[in-house]
Amino acid sequence: MRSSILLLCGAIVGALAAGAQDPPQAGSTPSPAGVPVIHVPDGGAGGRMESIFIPPKAGAPFNLKLTAEWTRQLGNGGNLTLANERRIVRDGRGRIYQERWLLVPKGGAIKSTMDIFQITDPEQHTWFNCETRTKVCDLMKYNLTTEAVYGPATGKTGPLPDGKGSRRHEDLGTRMTQGVETHGYRETVTLNPGVMGNDAPMETVREFWYAPDLGIDILSTVDAPLTGKQVFTVKEISLGEPEATWFLPPDDYKVVDHREERE
Repeated sequence: MRSSILLLCGAIVGALAAGAQDPPQAGSTPSPAGVPVIHVPDGGAGGRMESIFIPPKAGAPFNLKLTAEWTRQLGNGGNLTLANERRIVRDGRGRIYQERWLLVPKGGAIKSTMDIFQITDPEQHTWFNCETRTKVCDLMKYNLTTEAVYGPATGKTGPLPDGKGSRRHEDLGTRMTQGVETHGYRETVTLNPGVMGNDAPMETVREFWYAPDLGIDILSTVDAPLTGKQVFTVKEISLGEPEATWFLPPDDYKVVDHREERE
């Protein structure tokens, strides 16, 4: 399961733009009395930002906060940065609790809020996806197991298939990151012109510091021309066994079982 974080940027820009629409022009076709006029502007884009992957690794409990920053370049040479912070907890049995908070403009007046939290259990094969607004937890099947082997997402230096470009893998060695022993890697993928509609070579660089004992990236930076720069940083990490209450849906939440629907 690789979960994603909701992008709030489009909603913010849309709300600001809605108040800046031009008034009806003289001579335009009037609408019938009582019928609302709907204006839908062209263009725009939306999407989700992928976060770091948290595997159900047994015997490696932790409680941490993860910060995310997503920076994209504006047409005038400036930058737009969205950010959030969320809690992630895993116990020694591989059960995972993680929150999803809305991305909001960094340093702005809009405050981030948690809209979803998720609880996964590799022993019971359950995945609770809980929405804070409705207080409903959708129960689905969780397929990852503690028996699987999880490792850093690395490739090999060499050409990409079908002459699309090349990949360069670099081993950055080891260091302590946030008090945890990590191994660093840098992966650079260069696409040749024309592969993605690009008229020049297009390079994506991903650098991350992976903690083998925990099976997660403690620091990860992805710089890609299509999505901008994304930085994920683990902080306030505790390696003790967390309270079992993290892995139970709250009593005031309704659980809706969808497992048979997906068989």
